[in-house]
Order: sequence, then C-alpha cells, then structure tokens
Amino acid sequence: MAVRSLNKVMIIGNLTRDPNLRFTPSGTAVCSFGVATNRSWMPSDGGDRVEKVDFHNIVAWSKLAEICGQLLHKGDKVYVEGRLQTRDWKTEDGSDRRVTEVVIDNMILLRSPHHGSSNNDDDDYDDSDDQADEPEPEEEEVEADDQDQKGDEVADDIPF
Repeated sequence: MAVRSLNKVMIIGNLTRDPNLRFTPSGTAVCSFGVATNRSWMPSDGGDRVEKVDFHNIVAWSKLAEICGQLLHKGDKVYVEGRLQTRDWKTEDGSDRRVTEVVIDNMILLRSPHHGSSNNDDDDYDDSDDQADEPEPEEEEVEADDQDQKGDEVADDIPF
C-alpha cells in the first residue's frame, strides 16, 4: 500500500491588513495578506476563559491574486483554502530566514464592513431584521487556476 499525505488548510478569519498586490518580472500577479483567527477555552482548573489569536500569512497567485487585491480590505471576514508552504532564504547580511505561508487556491468573501452602512463591530451582529426588504448579499467564491500556481519568483527579495 502506498503512503499518502495531505497538505490542506482551511481558515475562516479577519484580514489584519489590506492586501499587497505585486507582479513578478514575468507579469504573474501575487497578492499577500494576513488573516487572524481566534479561539477561546475554559481551563481545566476552572479559571477564567482563555483567548488566543493566531496570525496566518496568506499568498494568492494569478487571477485569484488580482481578485483578492480588488475585493479584500482590512477587517473583512474571509474563508481561504489552500496548502502550507515553507520558504527559506538568506538576507543581505547573511542571516537565515524562514516563513510558513498558506498558498491559497480558493477564497470566499464572507462579510465586508466596507459594503454595509452599519458601524457595528460585533462579529455576531445579525441585521436581517433591519433590512428585511433588501436581498442578502451573495458570497463571492473564487478558485485559482492550477497551472499558474507554480510559485513564480516575486520581483523583490522581500518575503510576503
């Protein structure tokens, strides 16, 4: 029986910064942004609820990169799906650097505070009663072309 492996990441979280859209020397679009995820739990000793935030580096290539650069903004809630990738490089002063990123092939914009009139920061706010006559906004789902995600080099030497 052959040994199999799986490298699959699915994240739902909020953008920590506006996307950075760039182009490789060959003209391939690459977009990088950060996503924060939250989790909380009650410790077994019965103490106060503990909360933790994790930050994820996200990278999109080709058409998906261009779409992310156009649609996404800091604070947006998104679903991203892809694979983990770790890159190593040396800085100009000779230091070794390493970064782990999620290279995405699918993105769904779940909610954008930039498109609504509500200034409420509560993630669980449901305004369906307030806007009963308005149609629900559709989720925007985008999948990347597999042929363009070969990891073209970015024009600058700065990691995503």
